[in-house]
Amino acid sequence: MLANLFIKNYALIDELNVSFTDGFTCITGETGAGKSILLGGLSLVLGKRADLSSLRDKASKCIIEAEFDIDRYGLKSFFGDNDIDYEKRTIIRREIQPSGKSRAFINDSPVTLNILTQLGDSLIDVHSQHQTLRLADNDFQMKVIDALADNGKLLYTYAEELDAYRKTSRALQELLEFQKQAIKEHDYNSFLLEELESAPLKVGIQEELEERYEQLNNVENILELLSRGYQLLNDEQVGVVNLLAELKQVSGRLSNFGNQYAELNQRIDSVFIEVDDIAAELQQLQGDTEANPRELEETNAKLQQLYDLQKKHVAADVSELLEIKETLSEKVQQTENLESDIQKKQELLSAQEKELDGLAASLSARRRKVLPSLKKQLQGSLSALGMPSATFKIDIYPSEGFKDNGKDSLSFLFSANKGTDYGELKKVASGGELSRIMLTIKSILAKYEHLPTMMFDEIDTGVSGEISNKMGAIMHAMSNTMQVFSITHLPQVASKGDHHFKVFKVEEDGTTRTKMKKLSADERVTELAGMLGGKALTDSAMAHARELLNF
Repeated sequence: MLANLFIKNYALIDELNVSFTDGFTCITGETGAGKSILLGGLSLVLGKRADLSSLRDKASKCIIEAEFDIDRYGLKSFFGDNDIDYEKRTIIRREIQPSGKSRAFINDSPVTLNILTQLGDSLIDVHSQHQTLRLADNDFQMKVIDALADNGKLLYTYAEELDAYRKTSRALQELLEFQKQAIKEHDYNSFLLEELESAPLKVGIQEELEERYEQLNNVENILELLSRGYQLLNDEQVGVVNLLAELKQVSGRLSNFGNQYAELNQRIDSVFIEVDDIAAELQQLQGDTEANPRELEETNAKLQQLYDLQKKHVAADVSELLEIKETLSEKVQQTENLESDIQKKQELLSAQEKELDGLAASLSARRRKVLPSLKKQLQGSLSALGMPSATFKIDIYPSEGFKDNGKDSLSFLFSANKGTDYGELKKVASGGELSRIMLTIKSILAKYEHLPTMMFDEIDTGVSGEISNKMGAIMHAMSNTMQVFSITHLPQVASKGDHHFKVFKVEEDGTTRTKMKKLSADERVTELAGMLGGKALTDSAMAHARELLNF
C-alpha cells in the first residue's frame, strides 16, 4: 500500500508531501493542473528513467520519495536476494542531480534501476489507456486464465523443469558440436599419444640415459683409467696398498707405547681398509666394463627419440612431455567416451521432456476448465458497463515446442455487437471498449490473486455518465481487498472514492506551481458540482453533487 509520497523540485511541483490510506482514492483536477505530473513523479520511484527536463530548478536536485506498507506482499525473499534491509514500512527514494546523474535507494541501500523496477512492479500497477494495448498480448491473456485456474504453483514447477530441460538441451548440443570437432582431431591426437607412449617417459630418465650413453661411448678410456688406477694401488714395488701395509706394521708396533700411538694405528688401519676396498672395486669395475655397441645404439636411439619429441611438442624436458601426454590421453579418452555421454544426455533430455509434457498437459486441462467461467464473468460485467452484446470466443490449442508457460497457444477473440464477426481485440474494440474490458479483467483478477496497489489513470475517458458510475462502483468494490487510485475527470467516478484529492495550480511570485490537497466533505461537494456544471456553481449542480455523494 502506498502510504506517503514526497516530491521536491519536479516539473511544476516545488514541494509536495501527501499521505494516503487504504480503500478507494480519487484524484481530480482541471486539465493541465498536473495530475499527469503527479503520476510521472511516482513513476520515477518505480524505476522509470530520469530526464533532466523534469527538474523545476535546474540548479537543485529533484527528490522523489515513496513510503509503502509491504507487510502482506511476501517480499522478504526479494530483499534477501538483493541484500537489502527488509522493513514493513519500506521507503523508496530517487534523486536526480543537476548534472543528470540519478541515484536510487531502497531503505537507504543504493540499488540499480533494474532492482527498483522489479520491486515497483510488485508494489503498484499503473493502468492507463495506453496499457489497454496489453489486452492484445497473448501472454497477458494467458496470465488472466492462469489466475482463474490457480496455476501459480504448477507454473512454478513447470518453470523449474523447463530451466533444467533447457540446460540439458544446451549441454547436449555442446557435446554434439564438440564431438564433430573431436572426431576430426581424434586420429591425430591418438597418433601423438602413441608416439609419447612408445617413448621411455619417466621423471629423470633423460639424465639416466645421457649418463649411460657417456659411459658406453667412452668405454676404452674408462678401462684405461680403471687399469691405471688399479696399478697405482697394487704395484708390487710402489703400489699404495703395499706401502700402506708396511705403514700399518710400523704403526702396529708403535701402538704398544701409549694411547696416542694406538689411536694413530687405528686411523692408519682405517685408511688401509678403505684403500684396499677401492682397489678391489676398481678391479671389479674393470672386469664389468666392456664395449657394448648394441646397447650404445639402443641408448642413443632412446635419447634421440626424447630429443625429437621435445622439439616436436616444444617441450623443455621430459616433465613437460608427461604433461602433454596426460592432456592428449584425456582428449582421446573424452572423445572415446563422448558417445556414452551423449546417450546419457539424450536419455535425461527425454525424461525431462516427458515430465514437462505432463506438467503442460495439466496446465492446459486446468485452463480449459475455467474458460466458461471467464467468458461468463467478462460478458456479465461488460453488460453492466453498457456492452450487453459483447461476447468472447476463447480457445486453447496445442503449440509446437515448450513455451515459458506451457505448450498452449491462445485465441482470444471479441465481438462487441450481435451479428458482427469475431476479431482480435486490438482490431475490433474501440478505446472506450478496451478500457472497460481491461477494468473488468482487473476486477476479476482481484478476486483470484493478491494484486498490488492499482492506479487507474483516466481509464474512464470517453465513457458516458451512467457507465462511468458503474465503473466507479467496480473500482470501489476492488478496493475492499486492495488499495485503488483513480485519476479521473468524471464526477460519477470521483463520488465513489473513500478519499478525494484535488490537484490544482497556483501562481505565486510570478511562478506557476502544482499543489495537491485532500478535500473535506463540503469541498468534495463543491468540486463535484464544478465537474458537473463548470465554474458557475448552480443550485442544481450542487444538489446533483450531494446526490452523488449520498449526502
